[in-house]
Amino acid sequence: MPAFRRAMSATLLLALASLTGCKVVSLSQWKALEAQKAQLVKLKEAQEARIASLQTHCRQIEDQLMRAEEDLALLEEQYGLQGQRLVNYRRQRDLLRQQILGTAARPGGMPAGLKARLTQIASQFPSLQFDPQTGVSKLDTDILFDFGSAELKPGSEAVLRELVQVLNLPEAAELRVLVAGHTDDRPVARKPARDLFRDNFHLSAARALAVSEKLVELGLDDSRVAVAGFGSHQPVAPNLTPRDRQKNRRVEIFVMAPQVPVIGWTETIPTVY
Repeated sequence: MPAFRRAMSATLLLALASLTGCKVVSLSQWKALEAQKAQLVKLKEAQEARIASLQTHCRQIEDQLMRAEEDLALLEEQYGLQGQRLVNYRRQRDLLRQQILGTAARPGGMPAGLKARLTQIASQFPSLQFDPQTGVSKLDTDILFDFGSAELKPGSEAVLRELVQVLNLPEAAELRVLVAGHTDDRPVARKPARDLFRDNFHLSAARALAVSEKLVELGLDDSRVAVAGFGSHQPVAPNLTPRDRQKNRRVEIFVMAPQVPVIGWTETIPTVY
C-alpha cells in the first residue's frame, strides 16, 4: 500500500508539473546547479575581498602621495632658504671683491708680471684657479687632502712650491698671503676625523694651517702669512649635489698688497692699533 501511494504521488506531481508548464529537474542536475551556485558565491566573495584590498592600497598610495608632497614642499622651502643665503653670501663676496679691486687699482697693487706668472701656474695645475683681478688663488681641497683629513697629500706640494717661488720674487716681496679654509655643510661624523676635529670650523682651520705651514716650509717668510677657517659658512654653491659640495671644499690663498686691511694684522690697520 505505501508503495502504491508513493507511485500515485509521483504520478500526480508529474501531472501537476505538466499542467503548470514547469520543467522537472533531476537530482543530479539539482546538485550540479547547487555546486555552481556555491562557486559563484565564492567567486563573488573573492572579488569583494580583492576590491577591499585595492581600496586599502589606494588609500595607502594617497597617504604616501600626501607625505611626498609635504616633503617636497619642505625641500622647496629649504632650497629657497639656502638659495637666499647663497644670494646673500654672493652679495657680500661681490662687495668684498669691489673693495679688493679698488685696492688693487691703487699704486702698490699686484704687479702685472706677477699676475702673469700666477696665471701661468694655474694653467699648469687644474686644481688651482687664479683670479688676476683680485689676486685670489683657489685650490680644490679634494686634491690637497683626503676626506676628513688635514694632512696634505704628497702630490699637492708641487703647486705650492710653484706659488712660493713666485711669491719670493723681488716684485712680490711686499705682498702678504692669507690662507682661508672652507668645507661643505656635511658634519664631521666619521672616525678618526671626529676624534681630531670637533666640527667643520676646526677642520677648515686645520687645513688652512697645513697649507700655510707647507708654504713656510717651502721658503715663504712666515711673517707674510695669515690663516683663517670659515667652516661651511661661506659656500660658493648650494650644497645640494656632490659636485656643488666639492666646490665648497676649498682652500683659498689671497695674495694681497700691503695696504689691504686685515683684521688682526696690526701693520695693515695702523689707525686701529
